[in-house]
Amino acid sequence: MSIDLRRAEPTRRGRYLWATALPAVACVVLAILVGTENAALQRMDDRVALRGYNLGSGSEALNSFATWFSLASSNWTVAAVLLLVAGYAAWRGERRIAIWIVASSLIVIAGNALLKLAFRRPRPPWDEPLYDIVGYSFPSGHAAGAGLFSTVAVLLTIVLTRRGWLRRLLITGWVLLGLLICADRIVLGVHYLSDVTAGLSFGIAVTVGVWMLLVPDPSRIPHELAVFTGTGRKRVAVILNPAKIGDVDVFKSRVLAVAEREGWRPPVWFETSVEDPGPGQAQAALEEGVDLIIAAGGDGTVRAVCEEAARTGVAVGILPHGTGNLLARNLGLPLNIRDALDVAFGGQDKAIDLATFRANTVLEDDPAGELTTNVDAPLGTDTCFLVMAGLGMDAEIMTGVDDQLKDKVGWFAYFVSGVKSLRFPAMRVEISVDDGEFKKFRARTVVVGNVGFLQAGIPLLPDARIDDGKLDVVVIAPKRFIGWLAIIVRVLVRHRRTNKRLDRLSGKKVAIRAEKPMPMQLDGDPVGSGTEITAEVQHGVLLVRVPVRPAAAKP
Repeated sequence: MSIDLRRAEPTRRGRYLWATALPAVACVVLAILVGTENAALQRMDDRVALRGYNLGSGSEALNSFATWFSLASSNWTVAAVLLLVAGYAAWRGERRIAIWIVASSLIVIAGNALLKLAFRRPRPPWDEPLYDIVGYSFPSGHAAGAGLFSTVAVLLTIVLTRRGWLRRLLITGWVLLGLLICADRIVLGVHYLSDVTAGLSFGIAVTVGVWMLLVPDPSRIPHELAVFTGTGRKRVAVILNPAKIGDVDVFKSRVLAVAEREGWRPPVWFETSVEDPGPGQAQAALEEGVDLIIAAGGDGTVRAVCEEAARTGVAVGILPHGTGNLLARNLGLPLNIRDALDVAFGGQDKAIDLATFRANTVLEDDPAGELTTNVDAPLGTDTCFLVMAGLGMDAEIMTGVDDQLKDKVGWFAYFVSGVKSLRFPAMRVEISVDDGEFKKFRARTVVVGNVGFLQAGIPLLPDARIDDGKLDVVVIAPKRFIGWLAIIVRVLVRHRRTNKRLDRLSGKKVAIRAEKPMPMQLDGDPVGSGTEITAEVQHGVLLVRVPVRPAAAKP
């Protein structure tokens, strides 16, 4: 909130570069012309200033409004509003957003004042001024503030709302507000056209430039405007994993029947493949302008679709067809497909967290076992997870599951693999939470969770909530085989006490370092071996369909 950041970043960054370069060039060109007292520019400025002055002086009502609007749109007002926005961003834990707003404001307001002192351009001279003001004219401070405010509003609108009429309406409003502030300065007769153009360009260039420096990863921005979802056209896309669905034609007929019953248009269908397990299909669905994406498959398919849908405002409905279905279980979604369809088409949207995941991996075909960032791994090493990520024994369990046995007995196959992995050796790890000091542990497995419950309702991370803006960590280190019994009891009874055999941590960012390469997993899928994992929560960036909660009873 969605285009894959890894694929889209060059395009997005190129647009930001243009959005910085063009107004910067405009500001520099105007500064040179004003500084050299270019006659052609001055003649054009005089003509426009005279027309603006005549317009303002010819209508008392317009003059009164322009005077009031000038006071309301002053840099003091802009600074106060942006300070409130920055404070809210900081309170929400988005420090880079807050720093970006504050830094942009300081540079624009202070920089504009310094430019005025450098050029010392007199204001338009009138025998009967419409507005009493002192100071220099180039560049316009109000226009610079307008460029700052409008650019902040536009950028936040882009990342907080989905593509569609609402985003276009908001962006148009912010742009028109900035232009109105600039026009107000000319109508009052206090600035030339080149003054407001340079000021506006200066504000835009600085704000976008600072954004590029401080906010390079839009995935950190929470989706606070989750209510702005859907276009009202009721268009739905269904992304299904054919390997997980028995009879695709029967499945499609069931989905179509519920869609028609609930008033939705016929779905747009996409099927995943080994080469593209979901991201490409989700991207294509978003380009179709759908209001809802339904993911039918296991946790891997759901994760791939959700990674694309994050930060778009397009909700994801989940039809669990996997073995674990941990996300569905933790969201309280029905595992029965008929009931799950009712929730997907008729449920309510819930904003949940997503966690980014980065690791270094050992390439399987590397005989030297050298560590590298394996960007070509099937699931990627710069990706995300919705349920849990792990290092050590839990990943060994996922790797050791017999697929044929899993098809026959379901999640019990994980239990069989777990018994085989009980003798997995302990390892030395270091864990840092929220960029704090690394603490040393000895562990057989380390699990980072966005949710808390395993199959059969086992509360591995009882305090974990999928919408609390935090990740929970459990470090498990039984000393001997018999020690697993004590661990199991403590987990089942949700014992809060921690020690070196079972410890818990929580925070927004978790970094794990192991002494040697260990198997890793994401949402139950093995992703190779490595020594380092970094996971960071992205709060509220994804909308999913959940059962409608009954209204609270009135007293």
